[in-house]
Amino acid sequence: MCIAVFMWETHPLYPFILFLNRDEYHNRPTEPLIWWEGGEILGGRDGQAGGTWLASSRDGRLAFITNFRELQSIPQAKSRGNLPVDFLQSKKKPIEFAEEVVKEADQYNGFNLILVDVRSKSMVYLTNRPEKTGNFVTHVSPGIHVLSNANLDSPWLKAQRLDHNFKEILARYGKDELPLKEMVGQLMMDTTKDDLSLLPHIYSPETEYDLSAIYIDTTRPQGRYGTRNQSALTVKSNGEVCFYERYLDKDRWKDNTVTFQIEMTTK
Repeated sequence: MCIAVFMWETHPLYPFILFLNRDEYHNRPTEPLIWWEGGEILGGRDGQAGGTWLASSRDGRLAFITNFRELQSIPQAKSRGNLPVDFLQSKKKPIEFAEEVVKEADQYNGFNLILVDVRSKSMVYLTNRPEKTGNFVTHVSPGIHVLSNANLDSPWLKAQRLDHNFKEILARYGKDELPLKEMVGQLMMDTTKDDLSLLPHIYSPETEYDLSAIYIDTTRPQGRYGTRNQSALTVKSNGEVCFYERYLDKDRWKDNTVTFQIEMTTK
């Protein structure tokens, strides 16, 4: 499970702003933020399946993914975490890559995938669990959006809370530069849980209650589970990318920031 709030093509200084919490079992092998694939992809990495939950590339493309909350799963499904990596390696436009994935969407467990090309101002949302009247692939409009474990901008309480808090903090800073580290603490450490009667009722009431916080820390039969990676990523109008990550390493929080420059003109 993960949750993300992002702003697209609306801020005067940043074409793209993202804050994301990754929730996972604490015993699952994970590599923190680093350049990989020969220095072409920047992101954390799942040490078990080899994919990622969020990554970017030097040419101004990025992708992030969340699981879809559901009871049934495919035992031998393809790894969802490979989708962001495949996109960044493909050099395809977001819409082109999304339409290719749709052809094999039934081979994955439920997912939500955001694909971005900052230089061409293109953002696409892809899910293999569309609403009854919805599409697998949609272009994302400028503005603020929240992605959790249902369809994009679903009105889950934790998503609404994150949206509200994000707007409040943005208003506080106005057109100024954003202090990413401080904002992660203000936005993504929220342990508020919601009333059981107002939750999605997909899992058991106890599990739904534990997962209703933005910042999760709970224990399951398989072990400790919760938020173990927190990311903030911004792209400025001049092409400067700042990627901040806060992560758990043997029960201790560490952090790292990587900045790099992209060319904002397409060839």
